[in-house]
Amino acid sequence: MGLSVDLIDDISEGIKGPKNLITDVDGVEVGQITIDQDDFHSGVTAILPHPGNVFKRKVPAASYVINGFGKSVGLIQIDELGTIETPIVLTNTFGVGTAINALTKYMLKQNPEIGDTTSTVNPIVAECNDGNISNIRAMKITESDVSSALNAAKDTLEEGAVGGGRGMVCYGLKGGIGSSSRIVKVDDDHTYTLGALVMTNYGFLDNFIVNGIPIGKSLAEMLVSDKQKEEKGSIITVLATDAPLNSRQLKRLAKRATVGINRTGGYIGNGSGEIVFAFSTSNLVSHFTEQNFDTVSRFNDNHIDLFFRAVAASIDEAILSSMVHAKTVIDRKGQLRYGLVDAAKQLVQQQPRYTAMIAQLFQQLGVKL
Repeated sequence: MGLSVDLIDDISEGIKGPKNLITDVDGVEVGQITIDQDDFHSGVTAILPHPGNVFKRKVPAASYVINGFGKSVGLIQIDELGTIETPIVLTNTFGVGTAINALTKYMLKQNPEIGDTTSTVNPIVAECNDGNISNIRAMKITESDVSSALNAAKDTLEEGAVGGGRGMVCYGLKGGIGSSSRIVKVDDDHTYTLGALVMTNYGFLDNFIVNGIPIGKSLAEMLVSDKQKEEKGSIITVLATDAPLNSRQLKRLAKRATVGINRTGGYIGNGSGEIVFAFSTSNLVSHFTEQNFDTVSRFNDNHIDLFFRAVAASIDEAILSSMVHAKTVIDRKGQLRYGLVDAAKQLVQQQPRYTAMIAQLFQQLGVKL
C-alpha cells in the first residue's frame, strides 16, 4: 500500500474504500512475488476471489476482450458458464504455461476429485509482455514462484513495480500493479464495494493524461528517447464486487473498463491486449449440488449506472496508482525508465515553466515533489 491517488475529475459518486484496493471487497485476497535475477525482472500476482475453495464455491463472473492481442487462458469457459473456479494469476507472456501448470496443481491439491470423479478445472492466467525491461526469453518464472504468490495472498497489497507488474512499461514510463476501490451506495439500506486491479503495460507518452491534464506531451518533449510508433502494449484488468450481479451484468461492467483506460490516454491499438475479468463474491455457485434450481437475488439493471461509474473511476485511478508507486528503473538495454514522480521532477528541473502546473497536479495526487 502507499499513496492514494485523488482524481479531481472523478466520474464516480462513490467514496473510496478504507484501503482503496481491490481487497476492500470482503474476502478478496492478493498475493505477489517479485523476481530480480540478473537481467530478468518479472514476477507473479495472484488474485483469490474468496479465501475458501474456489472450485467448490465458484464466483459468478465474466470476461471481456477489448482488443485480443494476447495469450490469456481460461476465457472461453468463463464466457460459456459464467463462473470462475480458480484464482486469477497475472505474469509475463512466457510465464503463462508455467502458471497454468502451477495453478492446476494448486487446485488438484485442494480437490482430489478433479479429473477423477468430477470434471477438470479451468485455470485463469493473464499476461503482458515485459520484454522491454526484462529478458523475457530467460523464462525464469517457476511453478514455485506461482505457488508462492498464491500462498502469500492476504487482504492488502503493494502497488507499483511489483509482482506481475515488475517489468511493465506504461505510457513510456514505469508501469506495474495498481488498485483502487469505490463504495457504491444504492440506497439507505444497500451499500456495496467495487474494486479494480490493473497490470499496466501500454500507451504512448504523448497521449498520457492525468486528471484531464495532457502532461504526457510535456514529458515527451523532455524524454526524447521515447520513440514508440506502434501500440503493442497491454493492460489486464480485474474487477471485483460484493454486489449481487450475474454474469451478464458483470460483462457489462467489464466493457466499461474501456472508459477508465481511455481517460488516461489509451486508445486501444491494433497490437495491444486489453483483457478484463469481472466477478462477484455474492451468489456463489456450488460445484456439488443435487438441486435443480437456484434462487438468487439479482441487482436491477435500471440502477446499474452506479456501478458503471465506479468502474470508470476506479480503473482510471488504479492505472495512475500503478505509475505513481512505480520507481525509476534501468531496463535490460540500459535505458532509464522513469517512474511518474521522478519524470515530473525532471520536467520541473529542466523546464521551470511547468513548475506551477506540475506542483498543482501532484498536490491533487497527494504526491510531494
